Amino acid sequence: MTAPQTRLTSGAPTAQTGLASYYGERYQGRTTASGEIFDMNKLTAAHRSLPFGVVVRVTNPANNRSVVVRINDRGPYVGDRIIDLSLAAARQLDMVVVGVTQVRMERVDAKGPPVAGVSRGGDELSLARLLTGDQRDRALP
Repeated sequence: MTAPQTRLTSGAPTAQTGLASYYGERYQGRTTASGEIFDMNKLTAAHRSLPFGVVVRVTNPANNRSVVVRINDRGPYVGDRIIDLSLAAARQLDMVVVGVTQVRMERVDAKGPPVAGVSRGGDELSLARLLTGDQRDRALP
């Protein structure tokens, strides 16, 4: 039985549980579906349906590490994976060795303290606002 899911956007859940994978060097410098140049060292991700620019928190329940990423590409197109993370995001979740892992993905609310490092646009110096109770310190290497 699958866990109940709430809405991320109209028609999509706000929280999803499923498999995450990552992509890196092979796609470095290529154009993403949003028109941005893929940089494996930025905290970005691919999702099949979320609008570009949406910010989500992805948590690895096996180690309770989480990362906040911005959707800038489409995918994943392999199996039943729900999100494809950049290499930088995969490192934050400590999933590079395993390659694919179970995660919980939640859309981030615009409330709460600003957090550096995740942009809503192409400027990596811009800030994302996270929900109260953010535990980003645990996600740092």
